[in-house]
Amino acid sequence: MLNIAITGASGRMGKMLIGAVLASEDLKLAAALVPAGETCVGEDAGQSLGIKSGVVISNDLSAAAGCDVLIDFTRPAGTLRHLAFCKEHGIAMVIGTTGLDADGVNAIRKASAEIPIVFAPNMSVGVNVTLKLVEIAAKLLADYDCEIVEMHHRHKVDAPSGTALEMGRRVAAARGQKFEDVALLSREGHTGERTQPTIGFAALRGGDVVGDHTVIFANTGERIEISHKSGSRAGYASGSLAAARFLSTKTNGLYSMSDVLGIH
Repeated sequence: MLNIAITGASGRMGKMLIGAVLASEDLKLAAALVPAGETCVGEDAGQSLGIKSGVVISNDLSAAAGCDVLIDFTRPAGTLRHLAFCKEHGIAMVIGTTGLDADGVNAIRKASAEIPIVFAPNMSVGVNVTLKLVEIAAKLLADYDCEIVEMHHRHKVDAPSGTALEMGRRVAAARGQKFEDVALLSREGHTGERTQPTIGFAALRGGDVVGDHTVIFANTGERIEISHKSGSRAGYASGSLAAARFLSTKTNGLYSMSDVLGIH
């Protein structure tokens, strides 16, 4: 039985993860964490789901001490605090936080020398299969224009999404390009004609959209689109638990969902 700690326990993803852990037969919810100031502190972690978990929500990170894996879908600053704690206490991490800058990513990479970490912009099995399909298409359609369109709910704070950026990185890598040299993250004003090779991005925000992503390969007379649409966060939760189980056999190292799923 793996003891699991979940951060951001009062958020949409946190609640989905709590429900998934409580429904599993091989995982045990051991800690549910929120930032200081949250009014839900002291409540049962399953209360909002109509489930009695026996674990109270806490804003004290020490509640996670002794856990086997901490699952983190929060904000970059919170993730880095959790990373330092897990490194100190030898706790494996599943990190789904997006919007981390180069220093944050480097901190994760350094910590992985001591603890095992799965770090991915999207934990969904379907999204990761889609990423592989995008890689194949990008290589076969090397001369086609590539555009990436994503849409998320009105509360998302970073753009383009981490998944959209990863799609762009996969396209660039498949074509032997450096992502930073070809990524066009936005367009405004008199942009002139489209230039090759570039990978364009469009980020849409509105309503309660969980996450829609489409990679478009366009050429004269035809257009190929590869899309993934999330109807709920259940796929992210399922993938996160698969990642936690994967880490149970690791002592250190930095892994992706491709490693977890064996997609290479």
